[in-house]
Amino acid sequence: MPRSHSEQITVDCEAEPVAVKLGVWVSNTKSRRDRLTAEQLDALRKLGVAWA
Repeated sequence: MPRSHSEQITVDCEAEPVAVKLGVWVSNTKSRRDRLTAEQLDALRKLGVAWA
């Protein structure tokens, strides 16, 4: 996924969809995985993140 990828999601309290920068989140999480706790890594594995 490219770092510039974003998704539009609808949030209950917002009138307009909100852009979530998913590419940035994936990139940051992947580059910082050595600092994630075991609990955080387990949660990523449950989401199907192969590199977690």
